[in-house]
Amino acid sequence: MKPYLPSVILLSLIVYLGVQALTGQRGLLSGHERDALLLRREAQLASILEQRRDLEVRVRYLRTDSLSRDLLEERARAVLGFSDPRDYVIRLSAPAVRGEATPRV
Repeated sequence: MKPYLPSVILLSLIVYLGVQALTGQRGLLSGHERDALLLRREAQLASILEQRRDLEVRVRYLRTDSLSRDLLEERARAVLGFSDPRDYVIRLSAPAVRGEATPRV
């Protein structure tokens, strides 16, 4: 039995590495999963870059040398919760009914 022990260990190691090469996280058969993940991450990156560009434009208009009065008024109203008497206010959430628990987010 002694001469076969190194051969059995080597064979089991080769089989293990072969299975991992095919089905592991970076194996040959998981390429489509990586591609799908890459596409999702690229879409997420594009969305984040778009948000960043929007924020950079807003920040540029809030600087003292190029202050936009409209944007400043919009931000002040949003932060303080005020509205102009001539504005129409549309509430998006319905008030809670008595006795009904409000859902937590």
